[in-house]
Amino acid sequence: MVEFNILTLFVTIIFGLVFGSFLNVLIYRLPLSISLINPKRSVCTNCNYTIKWYENIPVVSYIFLRGKCTNCKEKISIIYPIVEILTSFVTVLLYLKLGFKSDFFITTLLFYLLIILSFIDFEYKAVPDYLLILVFISAYLVPSFSFITALEFAGAIVILELFITYYIQNIKSRIVKDESLKDQKAMGEGDIPIFAIIGGILGLKLGVLAIFLSAILAIIPSLLNIIVKKDVETPFIPFLSLSLFIVYINDIYFVELLNWMVK
Repeated sequence: MVEFNILTLFVTIIFGLVFGSFLNVLIYRLPLSISLINPKRSVCTNCNYTIKWYENIPVVSYIFLRGKCTNCKEKISIIYPIVEILTSFVTVLLYLKLGFKSDFFITTLLFYLLIILSFIDFEYKAVPDYLLILVFISAYLVPSFSFITALEFAGAIVILELFITYYIQNIKSRIVKDESLKDQKAMGEGDIPIFAIIGGILGLKLGVLAIFLSAILAIIPSLLNIIVKKDVETPFIPFLSLSLFIVYINDIYFVELLNWMVK
């Protein structure tokens, strides 16, 4: 961990909040193929009111506006301050782990892209292919990334997905007599590159642990859907990204846990 410095920590928090605001723009515009240049300034998604600079201060403006548009009084999505706070939190933890080195900026870029992917996946249950390619390229630039291990993880997941999909389409569909399952796949195509990134960055043992953790985290919303009796598809990329971040930040402790388990 980096030596604690109040001023640097404050700058890092602001840095994260500002970039979190920019990530919100990308999360909204990219899936809708809206230009990042025109309109130059953010607008209300309900009435197209051009948002003034003082109405666009990360988190602060949302609080003072009470979560409503100044012009039409339509509610502003709570997702905006959540993304800003999350981005700042991620930035701070990466700074505390890596310090202001080249590793910090490369790794931060990777997790920023994963935040974008995760929230797009939450909203649309699908992600643009070009974003997946950018994420993989940014992961490849991380010094600890192993391309061979990434390929091994991707290959293993493809084989596993083949068997699980076969079970769902040919066995489970007959057992529960649900014809819709015959076209269902075990996981989305966008999940596989993220599996590869997890293996490439964390290595074999920690990578497997991160995937196991992501499965546990994904169970929680699935159980909530059962309780409230809603048939909602649970996106997996957000949980894969979260588990990668948790294990990456706490890799020393997880290595100790694995060593303790094999004793």
